[in-house]
Amino acid sequence: MAGPPLKPWPTGTIERIEPLVARVLAPNPSPFTYTGTQTYLVGSEGGMAVIDPGPDDPRHLAALETAIGDASVTAIMCTHTHRDHSPAAAPLAAATGAPVIGCAPLVIESDMPRADAPFDTAYAPDRVLADGEAVSGEGWTLRAVHTPGHTSNHLCFALEETGALFTGDHVMGWSTSVVVPPDGDMGAYLTSLQRLYERAQDRVYYPAHGPAVTKPRQLVRGMLGHRRARERQIGKLLREEPRSIGDMVPVMYAGIDTALWPAAGQSVLAHLIDMERRGEVSREGEIWAMTENG
Repeated sequence: MAGPPLKPWPTGTIERIEPLVARVLAPNPSPFTYTGTQTYLVGSEGGMAVIDPGPDDPRHLAALETAIGDASVTAIMCTHTHRDHSPAAAPLAAATGAPVIGCAPLVIESDMPRADAPFDTAYAPDRVLADGEAVSGEGWTLRAVHTPGHTSNHLCFALEETGALFTGDHVMGWSTSVVVPPDGDMGAYLTSLQRLYERAQDRVYYPAHGPAVTKPRQLVRGMLGHRRARERQIGKLLREEPRSIGDMVPVMYAGIDTALWPAAGQSVLAHLIDMERRGEVSREGEIWAMTENG
């Protein structure tokens, strides 16, 4: 993970990043959200969509209402329902009268240590977008691209007029996405990455955290390579001897802050579950071992 840029950050400021797209940074920085959640406004005075409205924070909602001004809001769109992305949807809908459209609701109960935000249990969309469905306004069209993996309900939104893709937490410029079982699925995540790699029409990615990605296919290729390297590393360790995740993490992540090791352990678990599904590893209690197929 890269460190955040030096302050001041543009928290609460309206940033116009291309003619159809503006951005407002929420005041929720953390080791896992970088400088905070970036809410995107797509469209114009004649009608706009708000993507990933962010946390239910009065300061952020006030900044969004200022950014919207007198414009009509066509849709409030959520890529997924982690609590740094969707809770502001309901109060923003109440303030603007706009429908909440996008990902499906999802609540997963887990007592595992999490490296991501827990799920927004109050999220209640007016319309769920299936893969390929679109929302449109004056001069813009946002089409849903189903990208499960980080969460099973994750969507990206493609702005067809400009080649921009709003990637939520699926692809970020500052860090790889966290994949936390039981809902996070490494196999689905890699399949979704491959799908994005094959989308040659995407000119730029606008993630919910971190800078724009101006060479998207190059980054996705690197992310796929990174995940495959982690899997090979797990295989190498288990070929030496059966091990627990607690045994593997200090070896695999020796260079990172130990405070991040629980999150790293969840990533290793996600890889192991995917390898287990393919018959390459097996487990007995907390001990994992390679199989004859591995």
